[in-house]
Amino acid sequence: MAFIRKYPTASGATGVQVCWKQNGEVVKTVHVGSANSAVGLEKLLKKAQKIIDEGKRSLFDLSKFDRKK
Repeated sequence: MAFIRKYPTASGATGVQVCWKQNGEVVKTVHVGSANSAVGLEKLLKKAQKIIDEGKRSLFDLSKFDRKK
């Protein structure tokens, strides 16, 4: 299971990480970046969500529903 972690840095910025948990323990962490503004934080959160989405598999094979003939 992956989730986005936001945390305060020593410099006062907000850090963003993507973390993966397995059996209740964090097994992998990827640092996305740190931001000093709301706009920067929003960009980092979108980037973190893209990282999570890249690792997801589709539940359904939608290609069989294509209407191309």
